[in-house]
Amino acid sequence: MKRLFGLIDANNFYVSCERVFCPALEGRPVVVLSNNDGNVVARSNEAKALGITMGMPFFKARPVIERHGVTWFSSNYTLYGDLSRRVFDTIDQFVPALEHYSIDEAFVQFDGGHQEEDAREIKRTVRRWTGIPVSVGIGPTKVLAKVASAIAKRRPEHGGVVDLSGPD
Repeated sequence: MKRLFGLIDANNFYVSCERVFCPALEGRPVVVLSNNDGNVVARSNEAKALGITMGMPFFKARPVIERHGVTWFSSNYTLYGDLSRRVFDTIDQFVPALEHYSIDEAFVQFDGGHQEEDAREIKRTVRRWTGIPVSVGIGPTKVLAKVASAIAKRRPEHGGVVDLSGPD
């Protein structure tokens, strides 16, 4: 059986963390700001659709935020670190190997054969146990798993999981 890589990536992670504690924000535009509220460091899909960009200075984003009723938060890295640990602890129960890539991404190892089914179960369980939505990309290399994860995030018809491993 061939060894495959997966990249599990939390969707809009800092925003998703804030939504765990305020579910009424689901479906509404939300941004999270950097230390000292200088720049936008996370955006919901709804905020992205309004033209708010990553790294945008808050003073430039503020007119859009006020005009469209965007909810904004100062970053809370203690909260994000705790939820990151919970997400990784959940994932770790499903895979033989997990490698932290960033606060909201991890490479995992799949044994092959049922990787897409396994990825969907991980996705469902992470959401159920932590409240954090994730996307999963699968590939024969870490680079292709990262590409697959990006596709999974941007193409809703895939249901959050894309497998680029090819035929067995």
